[in-house]
Amino acid sequence: MALSIWMQVLDGGAATAASALRAALGTAGVSVRDAAHESAPKGFGVVLCGASDTALPQTVQALALNAAVLAIDCAGEPLRADTMWALLEAGAIDLLPWSSAELCAQQVAARLQRWDALQKLMASSTVRNWLVGDSGAWRALVQSVVEVAAFTQSPVLITGETGTGKDLIAQLIHRLSGAPGELTVLDCTTLSPELAGSELFGHERGAFTGALNARDGAFAMADGGTLFLDEVGELPLPLQAQLLRVIQEQKYKRVGSNGWQPSRFRLVCATNRDLEADIATGAFRADLFYRIAGWRCRPPPLRERQGDILPLVEHFLRQLDPQGQGRPLEPAVREYLLSREYKGNVRDLRQTVSRIWYRHTGPGPITIGDVPPDERLHRAPAWPDAPFRDAIRHAVDRGMSLARIGQAASDTAIRLVLEQEGDNNQRAAQRLGVTDRALQIRRKAAREGEVESRQ
Repeated sequence: MALSIWMQVLDGGAATAASALRAALGTAGVSVRDAAHESAPKGFGVVLCGASDTALPQTVQALALNAAVLAIDCAGEPLRADTMWALLEAGAIDLLPWSSAELCAQQVAARLQRWDALQKLMASSTVRNWLVGDSGAWRALVQSVVEVAAFTQSPVLITGETGTGKDLIAQLIHRLSGAPGELTVLDCTTLSPELAGSELFGHERGAFTGALNARDGAFAMADGGTLFLDEVGELPLPLQAQLLRVIQEQKYKRVGSNGWQPSRFRLVCATNRDLEADIATGAFRADLFYRIAGWRCRPPPLRERQGDILPLVEHFLRQLDPQGQGRPLEPAVREYLLSREYKGNVRDLRQTVSRIWYRHTGPGPITIGDVPPDERLHRAPAWPDAPFRDAIRHAVDRGMSLARIGQAASDTAIRLVLEQEGDNNQRAAQRLGVTDRALQIRRKAAREGEVESRQ
């Protein structure tokens, strides 16, 4: 399948460079279409800009809502550093300085190939059915997890609250790594001082009382695969030192043996502790921390990805249903699940859904009576809730006017509902409580506003 991109020239002085880049990309097998008259181009695109593009961050932000935007600076003088950072914050995937059409084409093609491979993995059932959610915060996390898992062999440190999916992330990293070996999981909270050495290193027959046979430890079992150390922050300092040596030298000795055994594995660690604070108190070794934290990720708690609650509920119901079809939710149940507080994060949500499911009998939707009586006390205050107030407070603190806050809230609601309804205007209008015509007018006005901001 041929690769293709869209292109927009945001500064008249970049027209010559755009023509040369288009030709060089064609030679590299990348087709290019002009998206100057598209209100919301999708896919992978390139914008060519000059020093006079003062509204460049706003333009990129509007384009990046639906596309991956790569900016190329065609001005004689490079953009200011603060403008470069503003472009990345606005959603640009990168900013390239113009050098020659051939070099820029090679850079664009390389990034396009990586982006295309990444998008295919993101859309695969392996990823979508494993890490469920479509909120911006969650999709950004999943994308970074997929990228580091599939395109690197970096050690990964997963931090965050209990119940946020750290173990699922570790399993996905192993599945995408392409390693021939197995995933070996070791819960560091279960390591007793007496048997910790055997669990990690294995032991020889007769190494200690009760060692009737030789036994492989975690390092041997993980050879050629992935070693997942859950709650690595619970390792005592002596074991931290021994783990560091194995990571550095890629070999170990069984308890009771004098011979070194090789072991090469990808290391994934997880913890809900603040390891940097533990380093400051001497509870965790700094040298080990920097070995295991080649790449770090923090799955957000459920309160930071509330848009994923209903997709997760549907996912759990399909898992619980013997036919794998799930059941629809009555509006009152949907509202209850959205307003409830989940101190245990996704794990808490799954247990809540399970309790409701086990009370449900017969065909038809899940109704309010399926909510266990003791669960009904967990209802949160009615909306507007704390996250909404925090978002408004943030906008006010940034100096946004009431009109702009209202417009942004309306535009965001329209865009989210249209995404959920597969761009079906009629269903989206019904959910938003407006007529089809009114929603069409709002969408047209929003598109015209985006076009004007780019001119």
